Amino acid sequence: MQSNAFTSARSPPLGAPTLRHPRRVTARYASQLKPVSTPSKPPPRLLFTGASASPVSWKARGRIGRVEVRAASEEPAIETAPAAAASGGLVRMLELGALFGLWIVFNIYFNIYNKQVLKVFPYPATLSALQFLCGAVLVVIMWAFNLYKKPKINADQLAAIFPLAVVHTLGNLFTNMSLGQVSVSFTHTIKAMEPFFSVVLSAMFLGEAPTLWVVSSLVPVVGGVVLASFTEASFNWIGFLSAMASNLANQSRNVLSKKLMVRKEDAVDNITLFSIITIMSFILSAPVAVVAEGVKFTPSFLQSTGLNVGEVLTRSLLACLCFHAYQQVAYMILQRVSPVTHSVANCVKRVVVIVSSVLFFRTPVSPINSLGTAIAIAGVFLYSRVEKIKLKSS
Repeated sequence: MQSNAFTSARSPPLGAPTLRHPRRVTARYASQLKPVSTPSKPPPRLLFTGASASPVSWKARGRIGRVEVRAASEEPAIETAPAAAASGGLVRMLELGALFGLWIVFNIYFNIYNKQVLKVFPYPATLSALQFLCGAVLVVIMWAFNLYKKPKINADQLAAIFPLAVVHTLGNLFTNMSLGQVSVSFTHTIKAMEPFFSVVLSAMFLGEAPTLWVVSSLVPVVGGVVLASFTEASFNWIGFLSAMASNLANQSRNVLSKKLMVRKEDAVDNITLFSIITIMSFILSAPVAVVAEGVKFTPSFLQSTGLNVGEVLTRSLLACLCFHAYQQVAYMILQRVSPVTHSVANCVKRVVVIVSSVLFFRTPVSPINSLGTAIAIAGVFLYSRVEKIKLKSS
């Protein structure tokens, strides 16, 4: 009876050969054994997938008495990790290349449209205020539709950002004044002296003494600008001094950023910083434009001067959009690369802007003028390389 009871509970399926020792179940039939179903409360629905320390994944699917043990192969993860890293690096490189391309394209079109408008509408303060207004509207739209997170700004942050907005406003105003007086290529040749002002201001206000290599790299920058100025066909002192003042204002931002260091918890990202500066710049520039030039940008005034109102409004709007776009992209690039790399890219961008403006406006350029511009740009590139070497050594 004991044998019959045992065989009835643990015997192999029908059709299998009879075993002399029923307790010894061969491996052939072990997989066909069925557990005795006993009524019990179903276990909770659990999921364990590869999180254990061992390379074994446990996965319970909620079926009573059924647990699968699966070996999690680690080879695919090891093989795909370098491929995933390479793919991610390629995507980042393509994204950065696209940003650099957009930066250059927006800058070219801004200078072309801006110069065209200033030729027929010689009111740089009004045009600067309009450009900041366009940027402020785009920032508000970006925040309203959650295209970028709306920041929470306190009084300390606004106090630290305000001086940056002041010099940003002055930098754009003086640039427009220069573009209204001289050629685009000459304005950007003068603006190649930005490293010179950066070194001088850092030495005066931050106590950062320049090295001999830095000073040596600035010699061709200054020499090239002087050579280009003496041979510039469109030279006049208002345009020249306005571009120099723009350099002074723009490079003051770097000094102020270091002098007015905020607490770490009060720091904001570059995109938010640019957005707040844009709104502040419009608030600062609008009263200056009205006081200095009056209310000029109206259809009635444009018609009274005999201008094509639609064409002027269209080109002004395009200049405003390109102005905000190229600066927005510049800050996006600055979040991804070092300041030295950004400076080198800015040097390349300036060369492209100068060449494209000369070709578009058919600006007369003498060989000596071209040589002076080339020397100045080469000096800026040399300065960027020296700064990179100094950064590595420090």
